[in-house]
Amino acid sequence: MATVTATADNMTRAAWAEEVRRLAKERDAVILAHNYQRPEIQDVADHTGDSLALSRLAASAEASTIVFCGVHFMAETAKILAPEKTVLIPDPAAGCSLADTITAEDVRSWRAEHPGAVVVAYVNTSAAVKAETDICCTSSNAADVIRSIPEDKEILFLPDQFLGAHVKRITGRDNIHVWMGECHVHAGIDGGTLRERAAAEPDAELYVHPECGCATSALYLVGSGAVPEERVKVLSTGGMLSAAENTTADKVLIATETGMLHQLRAANSTTTFEPVNPRAECHYMKMITADKLLASLRDGSGEIKVDEETSAKARRSVERMIAIGSPSRGGE
Repeated sequence: MATVTATADNMTRAAWAEEVRRLAKERDAVILAHNYQRPEIQDVADHTGDSLALSRLAASAEASTIVFCGVHFMAETAKILAPEKTVLIPDPAAGCSLADTITAEDVRSWRAEHPGAVVVAYVNTSAAVKAETDICCTSSNAADVIRSIPEDKEILFLPDQFLGAHVKRITGRDNIHVWMGECHVHAGIDGGTLRERAAAEPDAELYVHPECGCATSALYLVGSGAVPEERVKVLSTGGMLSAAENTTADKVLIATETGMLHQLRAANSTTTFEPVNPRAECHYMKMITADKLLASLRDGSGEIKVDEETSAKARRSVERMIAIGSPSRGGE
């Protein structure tokens, strides 16, 4: 008689979660989920957060196996920081449009055009790219990383043009060259939409991720007096969560990937959280499904490998960032 494999479709949500936890215990695995994952994945995870905070948890976890529910570069970063552990991603095809905007060869060529420049990489990059850079940063500590570099040093900032523009603006450095990459989801949250929502909701607070195409518009709204300064916050994902826990606003408009709303609503049930753009959904993040998580735990599928040389070089870049000051709970 053929064995019927349990799937999310033939199980209740509670039974699925119980099976996930049973398999995780059997495999000695800890389940990590990014803030943009599907709600059911976030709820069953041992830890939910931003990519770097989760990678650091992976490095310190006692479990021998890490199941990273996120996109590929995040699981790579976990493997870089925990090379002795087995790292699994339930769908290895879950990529990142931002990370894909630059390659290791691009970094080498760009550096050759600017000899002596310091290369700063956002953590939303592949292991191969991190290995070619001098130091990493997150959206919450990018300004501190930039300030740690002597003012007379040229800086090559990659790969996000909106985060790069934000860092240039708040540090006042004019010798920063910015790679023109973007996250297609955050770029799609444009200034026009933000202005319309802000005008329609005059009492709402605005939380804007610095990767968004509307980050400059948000600051313009403040500068022009159209929106009071105290209503607008440019924040990393973890910064949004901290702000959500403490806000007394009736409504907050959120400019980031819509998966973040699940965490914000759980953190504060008295405030209404709505997306600036309800279509801002990353299909790569949503590739991690209930069935794929079950399969990865059951079969050990989706193992992440990073060669030793690349891993060692990339680890130095990440560790230099951490030495400047530990990232907040909201690294990106």
